[in-house]
Amino acid sequence: MHSTTRGPALGGCRLWYYDDARGAVRDALRLSRAMTFKSAVAGLPLGGGKGVIMAPNPAAPVRRGRRADALRDFGDTVADLDGAYITAEDVGTSSRDMEVIASSTAHVTGLSRRRGGSGDPSPWTALGVEAAIGVCCEHVFGSPSLEGRTIAIAGLGHVGARVAAACAKGGAELVVTDIDPGKRDLAAGLGARWIQPTAALDAAVDVLVPCALGGLLDHDTVPHVQAPIVAGAANNQLANDDVAQLLAERGVLWAPDFVVNAGGIINISVELEPSGYDPRSARRRVLGIADTLRRIFDDATARDTTPLAAAMALARERLAEAA
Repeated sequence: MHSTTRGPALGGCRLWYYDDARGAVRDALRLSRAMTFKSAVAGLPLGGGKGVIMAPNPAAPVRRGRRADALRDFGDTVADLDGAYITAEDVGTSSRDMEVIASSTAHVTGLSRRRGGSGDPSPWTALGVEAAIGVCCEHVFGSPSLEGRTIAIAGLGHVGARVAAACAKGGAELVVTDIDPGKRDLAAGLGARWIQPTAALDAAVDVLVPCALGGLLDHDTVPHVQAPIVAGAANNQLANDDVAQLLAERGVLWAPDFVVNAGGIINISVELEPSGYDPRSARRRVLGIADTLRRIFDDATARDTTPLAAAMALARERLAEAA
């Protein structure tokens, strides 16, 4: 599935478990919409896309041979779109999977560095999240420093673990959680306090950093949020757009997820440039998320609206310019 308005649609290939095909289609549409706004706010000449491979059973991992077959079939579909959609890795897939897909189509990014790509986008996403947390602290506390701040990180996957390490290095006191209890060792190595996933919202911390799957914030959960800042890598953190107003009414600064987690797609956009991939250029552009977020917060204050509304207005403004 893809949604494009500015050029080729760029978005990851997600391999996940769904109760039925309708759920998979809804996820693809929802995520492609978010990717469109993410590209627009980041100022990229790209549309937003998302591909979903529906896995059969979470209790039975896809066997290697069948996984490769599914990835090649997905690559065939991408090839049929003839450049309208360019895929990359996402939840459930890796740069190695992208190499399998690349056997069926040239319209794939995120290949390993030895294959001329930019490799795993997780470090770049994490770098953008780190920059966003600093801007949020600057906005709320008057300083971007994480020294002495308490930060709760929900989800210690490829991105969350890197964000946790960066926050610890910055002097923050960490509270962490993951649905995988095996991540306790990682928490211990960072000197972090482990809590149960259900306790993350109630944690009395300065910053809540959602880095797992989306849908965390809704009308029932928002009253439990104790942190004055929510900024993380998870996509679609709000169950509905009106939840942004609920957060604002509670005095919680929510950094729009599609702004905060744009580091990966910004990095991949550098890979697509005619001159080839340059990690120094990628780093400079990913750190530009900080300036984008400052503008969004300033616009929200000036218009007496939410950061989500300000970010959406910026996205629509750039989409209109591109059209």
